[in-house]
Amino acid sequence: MNAVIYARYSSDNQREESIEGQLRECKAFAKKNGINIVGSYIDRALSAKTDNRPDFQKMIKDSSNGNFDVIIVWKLDRFARNRYDSAHYKALLRKNGVKVISATEIISDTAEGVLLESLLEGMAEYYSADLSKKVVRGLTENALKCKYNGGTLPIGYRIDHNQMFEIDPLTAPAVLAAFKHYADGASMQEITDEMNLKGIRTKRNGKISVNSVTRMLHNRKYIGEFKYRDIVQQGGIPAVVTEELFNRVQERMRANKKAPAKHKAEDEYLLTTKLVCGKCESFMVGESGTSHIKNKVHRYYKCVGVKYHKGCDKKTVKKEWIENLVIDYIRKIVFDDELIEMLADQAIASQNIDNTTLPLLKKKYAETVRSIDNLLDAIQKGILTASTKDRLESLEKDKSELSVQIIKEEMARPTLSREGIIDYFNSLRKLNTNKVEHRRRLIDTFINKIILYDDNRIYFGCNYKDCSQTMTFAELESAGIGSGFKALGAPKKHQVFRLDVFFLSNGYSPF
Repeated sequence: MNAVIYARYSSDNQREESIEGQLRECKAFAKKNGINIVGSYIDRALSAKTDNRPDFQKMIKDSSNGNFDVIIVWKLDRFARNRYDSAHYKALLRKNGVKVISATEIISDTAEGVLLESLLEGMAEYYSADLSKKVVRGLTENALKCKYNGGTLPIGYRIDHNQMFEIDPLTAPAVLAAFKHYADGASMQEITDEMNLKGIRTKRNGKISVNSVTRMLHNRKYIGEFKYRDIVQQGGIPAVVTEELFNRVQERMRANKKAPAKHKAEDEYLLTTKLVCGKCESFMVGESGTSHIKNKVHRYYKCVGVKYHKGCDKKTVKKEWIENLVIDYIRKIVFDDELIEMLADQAIASQNIDNTTLPLLKKKYAETVRSIDNLLDAIQKGILTASTKDRLESLEKDKSELSVQIIKEEMARPTLSREGIIDYFNSLRKLNTNKVEHRRRLIDTFINKIILYDDNRIYFGCNYKDCSQTMTFAELESAGIGSGFKALGAPKKHQVFRLDVFFLSNGYSPF
């Protein structure tokens, strides 16, 4: 993994050395876990209560470039102390494939706070998905009429005032010539050079590349095929080339295609940055290998202390087994009605404590309204002075300004309702655990840290208050959590392991 370090100190009273200390500990953490540091972002004398931090904003923007996978902070409060900002920016980073990890701690602030943050992140994703469905519905209506639905237009087309595709007379002839020349034996590079000589540019005004030509020659829009999701309409847009010419080009491209190299199979390891070795406290990272007998790919989590020969001898663990174990455990939480009710209550309580600005604004607003009412009562009773009008106008102005501030605060910090939280948890029950994106969502919502020990103990760190149990493998399997313990070299008898789980309620056991 590639990583950047984000360091910050909040006031001039803190010494510059505090930045050096943060960088030193973050670098030591990265070295221990085999993470490559590619840069750092530093904000000096700036509070994390605001997101108005130059290097912080630059880091968020740079996350879209794909140059780093992880942001390492000394403590999570270096990233943000405003829980709403933290949820917002972590969601943006997650879309760019970037995670935030702390070099020195597991959970930031209070357990209830982490619950609220995870709920905000999860519910934002939930509402985003719901909004996406509504957007897709509108785009589908456009697609049925073969209207332009956004995105980059292929070279050779333009959009008319009715949002319909039409042939661009300036660039379409060059596209047709490219198809003909390739079918007649020209190379991709020759066609690329020819189009650049003709002054053809991409829709973003860039030079034509070999990749641009490859995509163009594969694009079925040029034979008049309109496609959006599952909607395919032949002749839905004007054709630039004939179907016969298009097919000849496809045949030649297939013939020229080189045999693909045997790449290492790509698979998403959902517990990356969460799974920790119980012997050396390093991360356990994904690794795969192919058996010589059946040519089958096997995937594991392996301690980086073993991977980089740092003295650890922790055994690898099968990816499928440990991820299924975690998913089974989460489902025990999600399908417990009593616990969900308790989580909702705790989240609402935490939300009310966390946002002190909004209650204060509402209190001032109520006091202002009372003052206005008192003045109006005085006027009705005939008590009128020279300053009454000025005072009333001032109070009305204050009332208006406070009203605007309340609206802004409510928009910046959306209030979660108890029903909304319960609905969100109910939506998690409907997720298909056979789908990677659904498994990822469950793990990111609930799991903070998992430690695997060689003496058959497993530590589950969730975003909730702690509750610990000592259980045998038989008890786990009887509860329907995990399977295949014996196949993984589990003890045959009398061995017990400790299962520590963080919940919101003290003393609660789902088993």
